[in-house]
Amino acid sequence: MSDVRRARFARLVARALDDLPEEFRERMRNVEIVVEDEPDPGRLREHGELLGLYEGVPLTERRDEPWLPDRICIYRRPIEAMASSPRAQAKIVRDTVVHEIAHHFGISDDRLHELGLGDAE
Repeated sequence: MSDVRRARFARLVARALDDLPEEFRERMRNVEIVVEDEPDPGRLREHGELLGLYEGVPLTERRDEPWLPDRICIYRRPIEAMASSPRAQAKIVRDTVVHEIAHHFGISDDRLHELGLGDAE
């Protein structure tokens, strides 16, 4: 896969983060957001198909700090396989980023579905 393609995808993720409402960007703490080509096989066995994954302790469950950094991973190949157009990929990336950041804030999958944000996982 070309470096240009990876860089374009990373820009989609950066744009999705930039488009978050400021109050959410300001409240995000101690979280690393990375792009990987695809989840490792162990993750797939554990979670099934993945577009992104949140690993960490949600802000709602933190009591005493410091915590290790949370990690949000956005998986490039599964998203690219879902759509070939850049516009469609950008929407999937945005939805996936919002979904995983919601987990950082302690919002469950059930609540995301109630809010109409539960399609990306």
